[in-house]
Amino acid sequence: MKIDGYTRMAAVIAHPIRHSISPFIHNLAYELTATNAVYLAWDIAEENLESTISQIRTLDMIGANISMPFKQKVFPYLDEVDEMALKIGSVNTIVHRDGKLKGYNTDGIGFFRSLHPAFSIKGKTMVVLGAGGAALAIIAQAIKLGVKQITVFVRKERLTYYQATLEGLEKAFGVSIQLGAIENDQDLQASFDQADLILNATGVGMDGHSLPIGPHLSFPSHAFIADMAYYPAATPFLKLGREQGNRTLNGLGMLFYQAEAAFELMTGKVFPTESVWEALTTEYRQLVCD
Repeated sequence: MKIDGYTRMAAVIAHPIRHSISPFIHNLAYELTATNAVYLAWDIAEENLESTISQIRTLDMIGANISMPFKQKVFPYLDEVDEMALKIGSVNTIVHRDGKLKGYNTDGIGFFRSLHPAFSIKGKTMVVLGAGGAALAIIAQAIKLGVKQITVFVRKERLTYYQATLEGLEKAFGVSIQLGAIENDQDLQASFDQADLILNATGVGMDGHSLPIGPHLSFPSHAFIADMAYYPAATPFLKLGREQGNRTLNGLGMLFYQAEAAFELMTGKVFPTESVWEALTTEYRQLVCD
């Protein structure tokens, strides 16, 4: 890649974010599509969020990706927000065009693309552990794709907060979403027994040994078990699913396909899917083995 006076920037903005492999994905895509740009990882403090977003305009950047904990905090600094992102209250992609910043969310698209063609959510029952920005995007996309029933479990002390959040989604999409406390094993097991897809969106397990649920709980044999985390490759949640004979999927594909959608929004070019995926999986194997 040649960097010159015409090179533009893009970045992923979060805290922490130094570990991210998003720069690998986007920079390779820039190279393969002859896009004169460079993609960086910006680890910032929350008090610097407004000034950081303003730099997208000041530096004439292509745009930026937003990760935790800023997906729901960038709204005041944007000129426009896509309808889907507005409904779920979460932005993971900012596109800079003609001096304006527009927010989108590609998390839900990325997650279900990663499941295809092994699993279709249409007419199925889904259980989600956690209700952060990415989880809400996945829930919204599931509704768009024709999910039959959704149950969300969060920590007991956060039930009131998320009740209001999910009521907003129910109103926006005209569906009913059940909410429960993740500490309630009886309710968890009853929901698992009816589920076709069970997703851990809590972030618990990225340390390699923690589980978001008790290890005594069981999954129905037909259920697909997924985790948004991509490191470690097999979180304790996914290991629990494998031990019970379930099909499992980590978050690498979700990361990849949300990046695909974000790249195309920012550049207007077709993402070189096959070449980048091949390179990413090679890089990923090295990462998880180190």
